[in-house]
Amino acid sequence: MALRGLADAHRHLGVLPAYPFYGGPPVQPDVAARPTVAQLIADLDRERTERALVIPNYGVPDVARTFELNELVLEAADGDDRIRAGIFVSPRPQDAAYTEKALTLAGEPGVRALKTTFLLGGSAQDPACRQQLDAIFGVAAEHDLIVHVHTSPGAASDIDQVGTLVDRFGDDVKIHLVHFGGGMSGHIKLAGGRFFDWIADGKRVYTDLSWAIGFAGRWLAAEIDRRGVGYDRLLFASDEPWGDHAGELARLTAAVGDGELARHVFADNFAALYD
Repeated sequence: MALRGLADAHRHLGVLPAYPFYGGPPVQPDVAARPTVAQLIADLDRERTERALVIPNYGVPDVARTFELNELVLEAADGDDRIRAGIFVSPRPQDAAYTEKALTLAGEPGVRALKTTFLLGGSAQDPACRQQLDAIFGVAAEHDLIVHVHTSPGAASDIDQVGTLVDRFGDDVKIHLVHFGGGMSGHIKLAGGRFFDWIADGKRVYTDLSWAIGFAGRWLAAEIDRRGVGYDRLLFASDEPWGDHAGELARLTAAVGDGELARHVFADNFAALYD
């Protein structure tokens, strides 16, 4: 398909400190992380990405640096109309002061999303996270923001846990399930029915296929075509610098083709959510 109008619904900005992941030496695996807005814009130009939702980089357990990057993301959105900002917030009770401050940014120009994750601890059903989750989704409803929730495997953010957020909040708040369930079981549960059941029930649920296993994109596209629903709920996301823009674009293009579904996935759905 022609790349005109290409929109990236989930990528990150900022550099994190080295960290000894999994008991190894301190490393910085996100080698394409960008520390400045100018470098981000250069990437968008090189990729021919015309619109982007940009979120602070995260993944290191000490989240102070990630919360600082909310200001950099606001700077990016303020400086280039192609960019929309996603503010990082945390459900963990130990991050409550950081999250309270971050939520005050929800009404800033250019802010269109809140990003939260259980990758660093807690869970959607943890009573200790309840107060923070209620605050996050309450602010999202107040400002009509979409909440991005990480769903990758290897953490408490599996689709059964995260799915309870859709059940609780999805009538009133738009929820983007990042990584389409985050692995084999999540893909099968979602494409096999749960994603479409939520849509039929009126839940305001969205997703992307970054990091998805190869079969998932083809199957989801086939199910959208067969059922005639869901074409307005799937978006392209690179997840740079943790994902690979060129690779994600090639895989999703192969899955959705170059017709009407592609137009929705690569451009129109982003416009509907973020413009």
